[in-house]
Amino acid sequence: MKVAIVGASGAVGQEFLRVLDERNFPIDELVLFGSERSAGRKYAFRGKDYTVKLLQHNDDFKDIDVAFVSAGGGTSKEFATTITKYGTVMIDNSSAFRMDADVPLVVPECNAEDALVRPRGIIANPNCTTIMMVVCLQPLERISHIKRIHIASYQAASGAGAAAMAELEQQYREVLDGKPATVNKFAYQLAYNVIPQIDVFTDNGYTKEEMKMFNETRKIMHTDAACSAMCVRVPSLRSHSEAVWIETEQPISPDEARKAFDAAEGVTVIDNPAEKQYPMPLFTAGKDDVYVGRIRKDLASDNGLTFWLCGDQIKKGAALNAVQIAEYLIKVGNIGR
Repeated sequence: MKVAIVGASGAVGQEFLRVLDERNFPIDELVLFGSERSAGRKYAFRGKDYTVKLLQHNDDFKDIDVAFVSAGGGTSKEFATTITKYGTVMIDNSSAFRMDADVPLVVPECNAEDALVRPRGIIANPNCTTIMMVVCLQPLERISHIKRIHIASYQAASGAGAAAMAELEQQYREVLDGKPATVNKFAYQLAYNVIPQIDVFTDNGYTKEEMKMFNETRKIMHTDAACSAMCVRVPSLRSHSEAVWIETEQPISPDEARKAFDAAEGVTVIDNPAEKQYPMPLFTAGKDDVYVGRIRKDLASDNGLTFWLCGDQIKKGAALNAVQIAEYLIKVGNIGR
């Protein structure tokens, strides 16, 4: 198996290296690609140093089986044909192709089989907040069809990249030292603040991030469920949180939901309010699963249920999900030469 990582120097690119190693992904040869800024950098993987190659329009992908791509939507669009023209499976972490009808949008716990039909050789990795939510929604959908979803997300600085994490840490130091806070990566100072905007606003008053949750959920789950989201940036470093309210055709009790979550792949339940036990970003960063708690009936809806979830959006919300897609393709014999 010959594997490429495009965007190897970024936060998700570095997470790809960690996840591939942790999961003992079968790699005979690894090739790292990056921009002019990162070309020439060296990264260690399984005891060997690899030098980042400049991503170019050439035949570098001719013998590569799978390329994990996380270099931004513009780069993905520009280089998609170069990456896939010799049969490489491109698993793309940007939003460039997610809603294209001929590109599957895949979360393995929900719709792994969709990855088998990829006319353009591209599989899209969904938005991080969508991934974590649908992992939890799918086991409930099997009990009763979900009609409506309301969600408030509490998204860590790392969702805006490694430089954003560094800026948040810098802001805390500056504020404590009585200095003006440096603001480059966010619309406002994030330290000691929350910002009710992630991505740009669309004509309907929702941000692109919020519309991603609406559209991507429907595509992944093959559902007509409506999803109304409020996405908020919060001053934690890593791991996103979400408060979710759903309305189903038939009521699902909290006990039924807990059993479904317990049995679901990729979900861990921490739900003991009496002992102050519930998921928090502080404890879910670096973990594979999505953690669920505060499971209870929605007092505003007879057929409603509400719960809280936390998950590492760089790991499960990006790199791990993409690697799991590739693992599924290997398992069913749909990748490799």
